[in-house]
Amino acid sequence: MSHAESLPPPRPIPVPFNTQEIDLGDFFNALWQQKYLIAGIALAVTALAAVYAFTATPQYRTKTFLRPPSIKDLDALNQTGVYALNPEESLKRVGAALNSYEVRKSYFDQHQEQFSGIDSGDLTQDFERFNSDAFRITQPSNKGGDNLSNFVGLEITFPGTVEGHVILNGIVQEAIKSERKQIQDDLNSVIDNSLNTLERKMGIARASYEADKDSTIAKISESDVLRRAQLQDELRALRTELRDRRESRIAQLNESINIARELGIVKPTTPTAMGQSNGVSQGNVFRAEVFNEQFPLHFMGTEALGAERNALLARKSDDHASPRISEIKKELQLLEQNRQIERLKSRKNDDLFLNTLVDMRAEKSRLEHINRDLSELALVKVDQQAVKPSNPIKPNKLLILILGMFGGGVLGIFVALIRGIVLGRSASRYAVSTEKVLLGQSTSMMANSRLS
Repeated sequence: MSHAESLPPPRPIPVPFNTQEIDLGDFFNALWQQKYLIAGIALAVTALAAVYAFTATPQYRTKTFLRPPSIKDLDALNQTGVYALNPEESLKRVGAALNSYEVRKSYFDQHQEQFSGIDSGDLTQDFERFNSDAFRITQPSNKGGDNLSNFVGLEITFPGTVEGHVILNGIVQEAIKSERKQIQDDLNSVIDNSLNTLERKMGIARASYEADKDSTIAKISESDVLRRAQLQDELRALRTELRDRRESRIAQLNESINIARELGIVKPTTPTAMGQSNGVSQGNVFRAEVFNEQFPLHFMGTEALGAERNALLARKSDDHASPRISEIKKELQLLEQNRQIERLKSRKNDDLFLNTLVDMRAEKSRLEHINRDLSELALVKVDQQAVKPSNPIKPNKLLILILGMFGGGVLGIFVALIRGIVLGRSASRYAVSTEKVLLGQSTSMMANSRLS
């Protein structure tokens, strides 16, 4: 046998995973050959998932539901007559307060010890994150107005290190208290503003009444002054007239006295009697004198005329000669003190005479006696309080373990495939180089054989 014939035949070069077509048998065979690697990776990932599932802080969720109050629950507010609130609006206001950052922050500031379980160094920043992530408002999707569907819900997702149900119930009560205080402030403001408005109106009415009263007094006083002046003028005119009459009468009497003295008439007489005294008497004769005119004054005789003149000269006042003077004096005396002005000025409580103040005072009294205490006002009905949950919502240990096993298996298969491809390519390059060496040696030996 020649030396060439003694060489081993060349082995075929293995080219796994390098062909265009993949043999499923070779594929599963390659995976089976690396089953321990796949199982190890799957177990490792499952172990990591188990560590996370049993060491992660459990997260819980609880919720509360609020419904509109009954109408009688709001009677204390609606019966004030100055502030009205219906059940639906009351529920909306409390719902808005539940969603308010200020309400939650106020509760946090008052009960920081309840949030100590989320403290990672900066409690305020921890609360900010907790507030943005933990709370969720729920409301009915339909827009019906019946009380069967009207509700506001608030749910909280919290770690097991805090009492989430206590926090949620506390925030609900804080929202109710905050909204009740807001309504209390609104009610006080409305009542105080109404009272201030009434006070201003009453002040205006009093000022108007005072102005009217002063105007009335001024008018009456002016009328009295004018009437007094008119009466005094009339009195002076009457007295002047009476004086002039008296002086005229005295002058007339003086003239008649002189005539009577010239005629020798001392006693009152008549023209007939005077003429007969100078003639002869003719027995018993009765005469009747008829005159259409008054006898001249001098026939009264000097004695009567002198007596009248002396009486007129001795007169100090002519007031008795005119009844009108007595009436004027009476009126002047009445005008010295006006009882109407006196009564107007002596009023101690002008409000009693103001008709416009009657309704205002009644309204003021009603407003002042409104019960402002709303501490028992029920703005909502707590349909379901938050309770401590018995089971966490996450982590779901079973699901995490299943996903860990599945993910570990997939990762193990992927690693095994990559490893098979890498090892296959390395084996192919080694086989090609070995074949080339063997072919070279075989060719050299065949050449040497021919030479010999």
